[in-house]
Parts: sequence; C-alpha cells; structure tokens
Amino acid sequence: MLNEMDTNNPATTITSWVKLYSDNLFSWALHKTSDREIAEDLVQDTFLVAVNSFDKFEGKSNPKSWLFAILNNKINDHYRSNFRHQTTNNTISLDEYFDANEHWRPEETPQPWLVESSHILDNPEFTKQFEECMQRLPQHWFSAIHLKYIEERKGVAICQEIGITPTNFWQILHRAKLQLRKCLETHWFKI
Repeated sequence: MLNEMDTNNPATTITSWVKLYSDNLFSWALHKTSDREIAEDLVQDTFLVAVNSFDKFEGKSNPKSWLFAILNNKINDHYRSNFRHQTTNNTISLDEYFDANEHWRPEETPQPWLVESSHILDNPEFTKQFEECMQRLPQHWFSAIHLKYIEERKGVAICQEIGITPTNFWQILHRAKLQLRKCLETHWFKI
C-alpha cells in the first residue's frame, strides 16, 4: 500500500490516485446516480476530501478502498440532500387518480400491460424509456425509488438516513410509482 504513497509529496500521490482510480470511481458513481454530471461532481468531491484528509490516511488500507468509502459517503450525502431540499410542489396529486370516495377514476384505473416478452428489462429501448421516466420524477422521488429498488435498501434504514418518517417515505414511493406507471403507459405501452 505504501508503495503507491509518497508521504513526502501528497500532491504526487493524489495525482497518481486520480490516474489509477478515476474511471472506477466514476463508473460506480454513475451506476449509483444515473447522472453523468452528478457522478463527475461526486468523484471530484471525493478527491477533494482525499486531498484535505490525506494526513489521516495511514496506508493501512488500500487507497482504492479508502477512496470508495469517501465516494460512498458523498453518494449518501447526495441522496440525503435531495430529501432535505425537496420541494413542496409535488408533480402529481392523488386527486388525479382517485375520486372523493378514494376509488380509482375510470380513466386512471391501471390496465394490464401487454408485454410481448417476459424479459422486458432486457430490451434496451424499454430500459432507455424507463430511465427517461425516472429522470422526470422530482429529485427526492427519484432518490426514494433509487435507494429502495435499485440499491435495495430497507425502508427503515432509508428513513433514518435521510431523516423522514416512514409514512412520508411510503407516500413518496407510492406517488413516484404512480407517476412512473403513467409515464410508461404514455411513452411505452400507449394504453
């Protein structure tokens, strides 16, 4: 580990780490956020933290592991920030879907999707459309869906991490799924 580190010249060490690990860090950040610009910012922030805390790195772990730990903290901060700065103006209202008696409005009642293949997630065009629908969600809704279904995190852990109540979290998930369904019906299934 120490052979990748020049304790006398931290700038040289960090520069070599940038060359060695940037691509891997970026790929991970992009996988976690699905946004190139955010991924680039998170990797840049990771190296800034590494520069500022270089004196705390003792060389007992692999530099790549240390950088990934920093990056994962930055990714978590990113998702926490989305929830803290969420807008109160949600994209949809449940009144769009349900009547005064809390029944589905006839025009909004979910219909079965006619899927030609049981492997729709293997279809690159569907995947692209799904990602576009995800990007249309308000950022905090996107974060909720991403943490719950992409990262497969437990709801309780997500609520604790981002500081919201379980009721609020499940309401966000419900609204996000309704909006995703509507988007996919409009742009893919064309029901």
